[in-house]
Amino acid sequence: MKRKKQAIGRMKIMRLNDKTIADLVTVQTAYGLYSLRLTAYKMFQTIVHYSMHILVVGLIAYFYDRKNWKKYWLILIATMLVDADHLFADPIFKAGRCSIGFHPLHSYYAVAVYFIGAIFVKQKILRLIFIGLLFHMFTDYLDCLWSNL
Repeated sequence: MKRKKQAIGRMKIMRLNDKTIADLVTVQTAYGLYSLRLTAYKMFQTIVHYSMHILVVGLIAYFYDRKNWKKYWLILIATMLVDADHLFADPIFKAGRCSIGFHPLHSYYAVAVYFIGAIFVKQKILRLIFIGLLFHMFTDYLDCLWSNL
């Protein structure tokens, strides 16, 4: 118990990519090292990611059809069900894992089908679903790029 209390107060400088970043101070706790700034960065990344999944698709729905945008927004939000393929992964969630190219409905073949559907399908709702799936893949791809910075 005394050892845990001693570890809680220690301050260390974190190393990222073999470079010491003096302004990136980490606090060692009983559970491990946590960077205050890095945690804020990951929180911001998560907020941006889910805002793109939920709020930006509202803008897409609005520009797709201004008269029925609320209905189309719900359809675009429903395209997030594509993430059900995460349930087949082991482990289901792994921080830092890029879903693009890993999960079946996030494969490059699936993205190609979504792209072709968004361009060539004439039925309005089906085209919107393909656009939503393609935008979902774009959002996840941006998250992959952001996670690997």
